[in-house]
Amino acid sequence: MALQERLGYCFSDIAFLEVALTHSSYANENKSSGIDSNERLEFLGDSVLGMIVSSLLFESKSQLPEGRMTKLRAELVCEKSLASLAREFGLGEHLKLGRGEDKGGGRRRDSILADAVEAVIAAMYLDGGFEPVRKLIIGHLVSDIRKMAQENTDYKTALQEKVQLTQGQSLSYNTVAESGPDHLKVFSVEVLLNGRRIGFGEGRSKKGAEQAAAMAALEIL
Repeated sequence: MALQERLGYCFSDIAFLEVALTHSSYANENKSSGIDSNERLEFLGDSVLGMIVSSLLFESKSQLPEGRMTKLRAELVCEKSLASLAREFGLGEHLKLGRGEDKGGGRRRDSILADAVEAVIAAMYLDGGFEPVRKLIIGHLVSDIRKMAQENTDYKTALQEKVQLTQGQSLSYNTVAESGPDHLKVFSVEVLLNGRRIGFGEGRSKKGAEQAAAMAALEIL
């Protein structure tokens, strides 16, 4: 099946995939046949996807604080993002839709495509466990995860939040050197915890050097 090739996964029980591709409009039109829709799989797939994306964000080297990880996870698993993933897999052409939904452009509708992705993820999980789903996410979303994590990293804030977990801690930054001509100046900054150096960094600006020092401190802590 072409879809399984695109997913990079071969189902042991193809019935899981068939249900994942069945929209409620199709199931309602075929009630007498006892066909199940993919709505229950959507529910499970949402949780499986969220857990794997959360794990990948946590494992990234960006040391993102909890609040930023929550925001990034929401962006990565939002309807628009999942619909884009569905189009990459060509899910729309494989969906079982009711006649009215099909004629109304349901195969191109973001909400239906996003729900189908969640259902397919649940189907893969039920058929083969977490690892196939993890491979799928790594293959198709990990570059977005890394890019967004890097763009959203504020190492100074992350370090401050980590230090504040213990009361009575004092964090400060000290510019220890400036070198080079004005148009190519390099700043050297150390970050101190209770007066003791815990990180050092350099940058073309004081702000950049402080971020580099904070990143170095986070790696040590």
